[in-house]
Amino acid sequence: MKQPWIKSPRFDGLYVLAPPFVALLIVLLLPDRFKTTDEMPVVGWVALVLLIDVAHVYSTLFRTYFNKARFQRQRILYLTVPLLCYVAGVLLHSAGSLWFWRCLAYLAVFHFVRQQYGFMRIYSRTETRPGWSASLDTCVIYAATLYPILWWHLTPDRHFNWFVDGDFVQGDVTALKSLAAVLYGLVLSAYVLKECWLYTRTRWFNWPRNLLIAGTGVSWYFGIIWFNGDLAFTMLNVVSHGIPYMALIWISDRTNVAYANHTPGRFLALITRRTWIVFVGVLIILAYLEEGLWDGFIWREHKTVFGWFQILPAITDQQILALLVPLLALPQMTHYVLDGFIWRRNQTT
Repeated sequence: MKQPWIKSPRFDGLYVLAPPFVALLIVLLLPDRFKTTDEMPVVGWVALVLLIDVAHVYSTLFRTYFNKARFQRQRILYLTVPLLCYVAGVLLHSAGSLWFWRCLAYLAVFHFVRQQYGFMRIYSRTETRPGWSASLDTCVIYAATLYPILWWHLTPDRHFNWFVDGDFVQGDVTALKSLAAVLYGLVLSAYVLKECWLYTRTRWFNWPRNLLIAGTGVSWYFGIIWFNGDLAFTMLNVVSHGIPYMALIWISDRTNVAYANHTPGRFLALITRRTWIVFVGVLIILAYLEEGLWDGFIWREHKTVFGWFQILPAITDQQILALLVPLLALPQMTHYVLDGFIWRRNQTT
């Protein structure tokens, strides 16, 4: 039986399966202060947050709004989702900014968890095996993601957050944390035993599925539980999520990236032959513009990176913020919601 690669062993290995292990290796090589404090160097923030985390949000454009045929088929969905997200965001922020950030944080967690489940399903698509085996795969991918999140909720002394301080509801309940650890260990043990049983029965091992599950466990456990540093968490969280997502968009919608195909001229022809430049370039430009607006209007944290945006007025009026913050976060909210629709089988063309 052939291995169920998305494209090829090299492509999948580099861009989908390797990122969590590479991220862990980098974290292990970091100075100790970056593993245990809330210190985030500017270079790290630019590389991880701007160029990967924010950029990957905009990669959804190539599968939705930049795809003319798909947009025509799903026009109502693509136009309605941003509108509803914005209205919901304004209402939440008007009730209190923490309500907005808390709901956005849990929506983000749902999106991150479901991505790992989606990749697991992709890498299981060619297997014929008992139903209980597939169910155990589902249990282990959810355990690998939700156990660290639960542990985070029960451990209030983390030096990192998802968006802002206090966005997760937290409380120190040691007994529940111990019970969750036991259940987590049992699920992992059951999965290992299942894989051993499958191999003795079929003499075949699903490398991409098992590497995906192992990488998920590594990035979530070490990023949230083992280390307690903002840079360590961001490295393991963002690299493991953003790079595979952009890779999947690239390989599934590559023809739509070359939107200059029918435009004459040597320069545009050169860009068309190197469509990855267009793809990455568009993502970086949009990410930079969005973060520049955030920094100019609200955060004022990275003036050296967004010097041009410092001419914008810093907004402090709560009524204006209730309208502005959801607007700036709209690409993110739309990305989270639309991602639940664009990978369904009837949406793959």
